[in-house]
Amino acid sequence: MWTIETLKQWHDFYMLVGTAGATLLALMFVAVSLGTGFLTEERRAAARTFMSPVVLHFTSVFFLSAIALLPWHEAKFLAALIGVTAVTGAVISAWITIQVVRTDMTNYLEDYLAYGLFPCLGYLALLAAAVSIYLEKDFGLDALAGALLLLAIVSIRNAWDLTLTMVRRHGRAN
Repeated sequence: MWTIETLKQWHDFYMLVGTAGATLLALMFVAVSLGTGFLTEERRAAARTFMSPVVLHFTSVFFLSAIALLPWHEAKFLAALIGVTAVTGAVISAWITIQVVRTDMTNYLEDYLAYGLFPCLGYLALLAAAVSIYLEKDFGLDALAGALLLLAIVSIRNAWDLTLTMVRRHGRAN
């Protein structure tokens, strides 16, 4: 049976993952500010397709970790917040998957998986976590943790990929 006490056992995990998500989100802002010459009007579609989702995923990791640390919520409230985040993220990730596959900016399977499919799976796992938590099943907390880790790891990979792309293209421009 799921209880708030069960969630308290996850305190250190959510503190660590939430802090990492917030820190990496802040570093994305630093990277973008350093790459202002790279982010031109011609590259607007690329930024929207590749950078914006990374910001969304880090924000989701931070937000859900922070929500999990709140001491005042009930299982159904937590499930609702996770569910709304999951549905929003899944819809956006599905759209991004279509954009990544259609674009000529990349033709690498790794990019299709990392920018598209894996985040979709992460948000679907969040949806499964929301349903499980709503039903007060212990599996929900495991699914929530796994989904947050998947989103964080994929976003770290994607942030690194974006940084290398900006550095390479900036180097060629000079």
